[in-house]
Amino acid sequence: MTNPTKSQPAQRVIIFDTTLRDGEQSPSCSMNLEEKLRVAKTLEEMGIDVIEGGFPIASNGDFEAVREIAKTIKNATVCGLARAGRKDIDRAWEALRHGARVRIHTFISTSPLHMKHKLQMEPAAVHQAVVDSVTYARNLCEDVEWSPEDGSRTEHDFLCRCVESAIKAGARTINIPDTVGYAVPDEFGALIAMLRNRVPNIDKAVISVHCHNDLGLAVANSLAAIRAGARQVECTINGIGERAGNAALEEIVMALRTRHDVLSFTTGVKTDHIMRVSRLVSGITGFQVQPNKAIVGANAFAHESGIHQDGVLKNAATYEIMTPESIGLTKSSLVMGKHSGRHAFRQKLRELGYELGDNAVEDAFRRFKDLADRKKEVFDEDIVALVDDAGMGVNDHIKFVSLQVVAGSKGPQLADLELEIDGVVRDVQARGNGPVDATFNAIKKACPHTARLQLYQVHAVTAGTDAQAEVTVRLEENGKTVNGYGADADTLVASARAYVKALNKLLTKRERTAPPESVASGAVSA
Repeated sequence: MTNPTKSQPAQRVIIFDTTLRDGEQSPSCSMNLEEKLRVAKTLEEMGIDVIEGGFPIASNGDFEAVREIAKTIKNATVCGLARAGRKDIDRAWEALRHGARVRIHTFISTSPLHMKHKLQMEPAAVHQAVVDSVTYARNLCEDVEWSPEDGSRTEHDFLCRCVESAIKAGARTINIPDTVGYAVPDEFGALIAMLRNRVPNIDKAVISVHCHNDLGLAVANSLAAIRAGARQVECTINGIGERAGNAALEEIVMALRTRHDVLSFTTGVKTDHIMRVSRLVSGITGFQVQPNKAIVGANAFAHESGIHQDGVLKNAATYEIMTPESIGLTKSSLVMGKHSGRHAFRQKLRELGYELGDNAVEDAFRRFKDLADRKKEVFDEDIVALVDDAGMGVNDHIKFVSLQVVAGSKGPQLADLELEIDGVVRDVQARGNGPVDATFNAIKKACPHTARLQLYQVHAVTAGTDAQAEVTVRLEENGKTVNGYGADADTLVASARAYVKALNKLLTKRERTAPPESVASGAVSA
């Protein structure tokens, strides 16, 4: 295939975000309904074309999430995943049916390895399942996508046969997954070109790709597929996903934008929303972005080398191939401090990409004033952390009230904690092996539980000894794992907030989570 050039018209690439489905399959990366809705709304504002909300038959929680996202989202297509069985497809349709624009995404494994060991089915039976499942889904939903799981390791003749039959049965989108991240770019691009050349009715469907990052090639493989004719890319914010993750949405979008000279394609993504969405997903999941991560890492626009600094000062293009502003890192004209009022604070929120309700603004403003009294300079990153923290847990059973800790080298460390539990304030004291241990022991005393602490992670929002701390706490109880996030200028207060939020998530899971219906214990990689 001839590579696109400047003389050719730009072609539109559909961006399919699976952060809420495949991204959530990362170990300990589950989100509750409120969090999924927040991410979905932000993705819609960003201009994402398709949002895969979840796997409805996996649990009542996933079903509710897909149903509420489908009801809420108006501009993007909302997608639900289903295996090649009527029970799965019915459950997906039940979750999606009241949405404005919806899609059923059904799949079955097609590689010899998967058919033999996972499905224990012969190729003929798998092919018939493709026809039956797509036909059944198409009778329910106008927009159907079909995926051959482990497509990159599927025999070409069988893959072509299945793709042709899926399109004939009504699939509008054919997604080719590199499920285990095995392919390399030339090979994967050639696979897409082969399908375009050999499948007679391929022009009746959009070719999509879904690449995993086990060899660090997910983005490269996705771009190779686009050049070979794919017009939809499935990806996740920050590249999250099971094992080594998925193709990173921000890297694909910015590669297409930055190298438009050799990749003559466009997307509908508003790139100046990228940092906001990245921070939101990182805060909710507790997965911190590595500093040297492309596009959204803390060092992505940092220059330490003297030669580099000199060049950037003279002309930013010497060492920056894109501007910080293009991904939402803007220099603000509003300097915030303890004398700033509500009007200026609201304007700052708008500059940072936030449109909040009155109650949320009031809570964030109160926290901002408290922070400004303690901190010399309040940076944009501080306000982002406050807003993300304030936006979670409005209807929680347990609410943080106050914390006083006695600490030091001589010990013992003592925490005096106040929590509001279902409207009743409890005041408890507890000792511990260090101030954090004492704080968590106090929470356990106020709210007895059997959850185990799996992760305690502290991250400084900005530089300096007065920097706010962002804390992530991961708890596990009876196989259910949740993350809690907290931010505060006091690390111990942030720790208590994070622990309390994790506990609230566990309570929500107890209320909403039911045993999966016929879902294998392993994660799904369609």
